Amino acid sequence: MKIELLKAVKSLKFNYRRLQDVLTRKPPWNVLFFGTDEFSVYSLKALYNEYNHGTVLRKLEIVTTTKGKPNPVRQYAEEQKLLLHSWPVEVPDSSFDIGLVVSFGHLIPEVVINQFPLGMLNVHASLLPRWRGAAPIIYALANGDTETGVTIMRIRPKQFDIGEILAQSKIPVGSDMKMPELYAELGDLGARVLVDCLRSLPEKLAKARPQSSEGVTLAPKVTSEFAVIHWESMTSREVYNRERALTSLFPLTTSWHGIPVKLIGVTDFSEIGVSDVDGALLKPGFVKYDRERKVLMVVCANRTWVGVGKVGVYGRKAMRAVDFDNGYIKKVAVHNRYFNSSF
Repeated sequence: MKIELLKAVKSLKFNYRRLQDVLTRKPPWNVLFFGTDEFSVYSLKALYNEYNHGTVLRKLEIVTTTKGKPNPVRQYAEEQKLLLHSWPVEVPDSSFDIGLVVSFGHLIPEVVINQFPLGMLNVHASLLPRWRGAAPIIYALANGDTETGVTIMRIRPKQFDIGEILAQSKIPVGSDMKMPELYAELGDLGARVLVDCLRSLPEKLAKARPQSSEGVTLAPKVTSEFAVIHWESMTSREVYNRERALTSLFPLTTSWHGIPVKLIGVTDFSEIGVSDVDGALLKPGFVKYDRERKVLMVVCANRTWVGVGKVGVYGRKAMRAVDFDNGYIKKVAVHNRYFNSSF
C-alpha cells in the first residue's frame, strides 16, 4: 500500500511539473507528423502552409510507411521536399515538441509518445466517443447520422481513440450526402481545427477533458463483407445508407440464383408502393422491373423498396435495369424472382 501511495505521489509531482512545462511553452512548434492517406494530406497541407509562414510551426517532418507504392502522404512530402522518416520510427531526443497523427493506422508505442514533451495529438473524424475506430465516416453514414464532426484528442498508449479531448467541431450530414463529399468536408474541417489548437496549444492541453463513458460506439475497419445486403433485416433506408457509406469503396452486392451481383445507383423508395405485385410475393429480396422509373424495385425489410439503376453481373460489364430484366428476371418464374444474401 505504501509503495502504491509513493508511486501515486511521484506521478502527481511528475504530471504537475509536466503541466508547468507545457504552460510555459509557446509556438512556433517543432512537429513530427504521422499519416498515410488522402485524409492525412488535408491536415499536412494546412501544417505545411503554417510552416511556411513560421508563426505556428518552426519544423515539420513526416513519418509514414515507405514500403511499396508511395502513399499520398509520402507523395506530398516528397513534392514539398519535407524530411521523411520510415515507420517504425525512433524519435531523436529533444528534436520535436509534439507529434501529430492523422489517419495513420498504426498503434503508437508508449516509448514513442513519451519522446514528445507535449505528447501526441490525433485528428479523428467523428465526435468521440461516438465511432471509435478505423472507419468513423463510413459508420456515421451507414447509421444515418444527421451530424458528425472531428475531434482533436491526446494519443494514449495501448488503445485507439480513448484520449482526452482538446477540441471538437460539428457539421450536419445531409440525408443524401455520400462518402466522398463527407470525407472531403471532414478532412478540411479537421485541418482547420488542428491548426487552431496549435495556435493556443498550452491552453488547450491544460483544459483537455476525458471522454464520456456514455455513448461509445465502435467503427472497425470494413471489408467487402460490409457491402453484402441482407434484405430480410435491412430497410430500404438502411440499404441506401449503406450505399452512401461505401460509395467509391465497395459496390453493394447480392446474389441472383447463386451468381454474385453488384447493385449500382441505389435509390430509397420507402414511401412508394408497387400495387401491381401480388402481396404474397412481397418478401424481402423480391425484384421486379419498374418501366416508369426505369429501375429494378427490390423489397427490403418492413415491405419497403429500393430502386437499382444498374446491375453488374459477375464476369460482365454493368448493365441497365431493363437489360437485367430481359436477360435474367424474365427467364425465371415470378415466384423465383429474388435476390438473396447467399453466394
